[in-house]
Amino acid sequence: MTETDRESMEYDVVIVGAGPSGLSAAIRLKQLDPELSVVVLEKGSEVGAHILSGAVLDPSGLDALLPGWREMESPVKVPVVEDNFYILGPAGRIRVPNFPMPPLMNNHGNFIVSMANVCRWMAEIAEGLGVEIFPGMACSALVYEGDRVAGVVAGEFGLDPETGAPGPDYEPGMELLGKYVFLSEGVRGSLAKEVIAKYDLSAGHCPQKFGLGMKEIWEIDPAKHREGSVTHTMGWPLGGNAGGGSFIYHLENNQVYIGFVVHLNYRNPHLYPYMEFQRFKHHPMVAELLKGGKRVAYGARAISEGGWQSIPKLTFPGGVLLGCSAGLVNVPRIKGNHNAMLSGKAAAEAAHAAIAAGRAGDELTDYETTLRSGPVGKDLKRVRNMKPIWSKWGLTASLVLGGMDLWTNTFGFSFLGTLKHGKSDAAATGKAKDFKKIDYPRPDGVLSFDRLTNVAYSFTNHDEHQPAHLKLKDPSIPIAVNLPEYDEPAQRYCPAGVYEVLGEGATAEFRINFQNCVHCKTCDIKDPTQNINWTTPMGGGGPNYPNM
Repeated sequence: MTETDRESMEYDVVIVGAGPSGLSAAIRLKQLDPELSVVVLEKGSEVGAHILSGAVLDPSGLDALLPGWREMESPVKVPVVEDNFYILGPAGRIRVPNFPMPPLMNNHGNFIVSMANVCRWMAEIAEGLGVEIFPGMACSALVYEGDRVAGVVAGEFGLDPETGAPGPDYEPGMELLGKYVFLSEGVRGSLAKEVIAKYDLSAGHCPQKFGLGMKEIWEIDPAKHREGSVTHTMGWPLGGNAGGGSFIYHLENNQVYIGFVVHLNYRNPHLYPYMEFQRFKHHPMVAELLKGGKRVAYGARAISEGGWQSIPKLTFPGGVLLGCSAGLVNVPRIKGNHNAMLSGKAAAEAAHAAIAAGRAGDELTDYETTLRSGPVGKDLKRVRNMKPIWSKWGLTASLVLGGMDLWTNTFGFSFLGTLKHGKSDAAATGKAKDFKKIDYPRPDGVLSFDRLTNVAYSFTNHDEHQPAHLKLKDPSIPIAVNLPEYDEPAQRYCPAGVYEVLGEGATAEFRINFQNCVHCKTCDIKDPTQNINWTTPMGGGGPNYPNM
């Protein structure tokens, strides 16, 4: 058997990724027609293993997909009862009152959840309807039939770790073929990246913008726990170095989600997002909350932040983009799961109608129309200027001018029109010589931790006997270009310590510790020379998040 001699299986719809959008699509397809054959392929070792989100869930997506979900046994149990917003200084805080905030910023009626557990629950519903779900099946390639996407290659094993060619135990994987292929890989998915480039789906749209979200779960002193409390902060420690902020969510069982987001359009290549997160936990407000508690989990992922202006064309011959593959996060609300679910539902309805009409492999234009003109489009269009305002004019402008724009958009009008995003996050990176290095305090091992210690709490594992899934287009660039020009920022922007520069001068060496990779995709996004290409590892490698 050669590399191209693969067995194949045919389905009506092939879905890549068992996140909220992919699972919503699968459930809706089966609701519409139980006879449709639907398969969901998940690269994680189990459904939920690679799911990381804040998360305060807007239930509108669930309401549309599963109207009776409140009567079901589900992991959506903790309603928001308290909503706080602070601007932090090094030792103090200013409370921003709730009353001047636009109604869309109100979290009452939402729920604090583990999206990993929500996806596990949704997978059970999907399987109960007859959906086939295969975890541990990384999709390594697209299958083309003429100009259309006809399926994917999944389950390829046994590539030689040195050459990348088939080794003695090579298993070529299978071709999963479908009338339509839904790509719901999450942020910066490798297959979505390929189709966006191949079909020029971003033409006429702003470049996608991203943030890096890092999160820890803490068990805290029960006396300090306030189930249902939601807190967001801006300001310190980032200051003028980068945009971003934090979240603190109190879920059940005396657990708290502590999260920190850094917008990846920062200019100073010396910025160290992970250490900004660790420093944040030493703010008196946060340190007091965590005192006497213990960290039980850690993870990180990129977040799509471009919003309305950056949504690419969503359809291509034979398939569609869903959820974070399409970039459907509402940045000021820090919410995208409801839009992901709604996108999956809309795509399923478009595919069902097409298949019922005898079509296959064409473009599901009805999906694009529904998404842009329906609830998802309306949700994103009214907040479209917040990210550009913050990027162009900073935190104060985003609060004042952005707040005014949100209020006017509540009534369907923006005095700013539609602001454009600037250059890509990679191109925004400045030269090292133009910025001062930042002196970060050493982690104390109590509130703050080094990266490798924290990565152990992501339960990440990759089979070492495989090629590195982080590919350098030109292996010489990290030392020859990125090190002298940018002080090789991969050493700092990676939240898992994957990239190292060993030695100095003529002996300097760039090392990739791919076993540490938590699949956040930051390297693929932020590398200033765009020299790193993130691809899927073999099998179910990566993090194994318990309840992120």
